Amino acid sequence: MQKTWDDAVARWLIEKADKASLKSDKCIIRWLDSYLSGLPIADITRPVVDSLAHKKIATGVANGTVNRMLALLRSILIRASLDWEWLPVVPKVRLLREPVRRIRYLTKSQAESLLAQLPPHLAEMTAFSLATGLRKSNVTGLCWSQVDLPRRVAWIHPDQSKTRKAIVVPLNLDALRVVSLQFGRHPTRVFSYKGDPVAQVTTVAWYKALKRCGIDDFRWHDLRHTWASWHVQNGTPLNVLQELGGWESAQMVRRSAHFSAGHLAHYADSLPCIT
Repeated sequence: MQKTWDDAVARWLIEKADKASLKSDKCIIRWLDSYLSGLPIADITRPVVDSLAHKKIATGVANGTVNRMLALLRSILIRASLDWEWLPVVPKVRLLREPVRRIRYLTKSQAESLLAQLPPHLAEMTAFSLATGLRKSNVTGLCWSQVDLPRRVAWIHPDQSKTRKAIVVPLNLDALRVVSLQFGRHPTRVFSYKGDPVAQVTTVAWYKALKRCGIDDFRWHDLRHTWASWHVQNGTPLNVLQELGGWESAQMVRRSAHFSAGHLAHYADSLPCIT
């Protein structure tokens, strides 16, 4: 009996149940299902792959979004071929060229302006993100059981981390101030709004505050880029920043931070004069 796309997806989802990006992968799979459901896995050839790429491009999404779909499709097909032996040959999947996205980060004055414009609960979560560099889901999901104020530290469990490794989060004075404001608001979650845990931070209030501040093309994740950029520009070594941010490699740190020339000036000035 021929194995179908549906068979491959079902097995792949079981084997990848602990994948950090599984939720977004499922969204991509639902889109792919509309074209591949019921199709024998061996019939997913290069022309079929190319057709899927063209259909995705036609929806008006960015090349990066198309590439995430193609990369997931390729991953499933490779597993079906090499591990499950359902597919004799994996069709070539050609990814699209993606423009190099500039790092978006805030200056100190922009950050102060944004905090002043946000409603209190969002301002506090924004300030905490700028102080710790934590990802959005780690901030919204932070529990009191993950915070040790006497030791001035919080932690992210491996199953909450993108790299599936625990992250220790030192709490500086700004982070401690924000956390202290949350006492008594919710029994388990650190951040809440009107008695309920915060599920969504990029609300209408967030976008309106950005507009009032004249800040364009800025996502919540760019708060993490801002945190990393401030660290680099203040002399934090890359290996230390890598550990603080829970990145797997220094290359990923470099992709996430803006390197200002200002903090390098004294190194440049250390060379002897030759005239």
